Amino acid sequence: MEAGRVAPVPEDLIARAPKVLLHDHLDGGLRPQTILDLAAESGYADLPAHDAESLGSWFAEAAFSGSLERYLETFRHTVGVTQTPEALRRVSRECAEDLAADGVVYAEVRFAPELHLQRGLTERQVVREVLVGFEEGQARAAAQGHPIRIGALLTAMRTATHSRQIAELAVEFRDEGVVGFDIAGAEAGFPPTRHLDAFEYLRKENAHFTIHAGEAFGLPSIWEAIQWCGADRLGHGVRIVDDIEIDADGHAKLGRLASYVRDRRIPLEMCPSSNVQTGAAASIGEHPIGLLRRLGFRVTVNTDNRLMSGTSMTREMQLLSEAFGYGLDDLQWFTINAMKSAFLPFEERLELINHRIKPGYAELRSELADRLAS
Repeated sequence: MEAGRVAPVPEDLIARAPKVLLHDHLDGGLRPQTILDLAAESGYADLPAHDAESLGSWFAEAAFSGSLERYLETFRHTVGVTQTPEALRRVSRECAEDLAADGVVYAEVRFAPELHLQRGLTERQVVREVLVGFEEGQARAAAQGHPIRIGALLTAMRTATHSRQIAELAVEFRDEGVVGFDIAGAEAGFPPTRHLDAFEYLRKENAHFTIHAGEAFGLPSIWEAIQWCGADRLGHGVRIVDDIEIDADGHAKLGRLASYVRDRRIPLEMCPSSNVQTGAAASIGEHPIGLLRRLGFRVTVNTDNRLMSGTSMTREMQLLSEAFGYGLDDLQWFTINAMKSAFLPFEERLELINHRIKPGYAELRSELADRLAS
């Protein structure tokens, strides 16, 4: 560990570091100019601003509300302009290109097919168009010297009743680019156990799934996601700290749920900037990721919604490096955690760890050592 370093890692090195992203929403990562273009093409007239800079600022300001429910309202506009095959292909293609340009070597990007049916598309058509866009984006990124692999996660809205259908789609397309399933949306009043039928089906089919839990709601949400539903990973999971007591000397005592999560190495898909925006954390410096990393939880770093948070993987890592004194060893630890936790076959995860991530960080450590010595 390098926690406690005084000087943060230089931003240019973080930008070049190989990164792995497990929690990124497609409809939360559109380029502002793309939203304007798609609105003009489709006749969508409800945008709150009409130039790219102002629109990007509006999304960030509107999302910084301290409320998950208010945060989620911003998606009305990004979903509103992605209701056609052409729009879905474009935003997924650009997503792959943008992540690759940020140094991401593997990403799992999630989207809810049921949100893109307003102009007559079926859920199956939505999935196909997004997967085509990801393929195009990966090809373009590779041609530009930034190879990336994208796996899609199909999301069901926890406030709706279509989760079994979406789970079936995830299984249907799992050999064509879909790597898993997710549920998302407002947590309070909509526990994951409402979707047990979907989770039982996925387990029967040996399929992977993650569950948004422990973001806006507390330990019961996490407990249900793990013990009732059988989640492979937790989306956010910030509130697991409610089951950890810190005494006056700084020693931690884990409750039974926190111990179970740590002992079972259940991955936590943490999104620092987003968590501050929704009120799940008071600031980056007070984010539970610092404590959880110190205690050895399987913590990963993610963007959640790049547009709403005005962020990237580079920015999230830079913020953590500045707040907690993390060095390259720490950033590699987060990255390998994520790669170990990806919904990819074992040998493919090892390939990326041994041939992209470890060599990439070794090169950066050598360069940083040269800089410090000069």
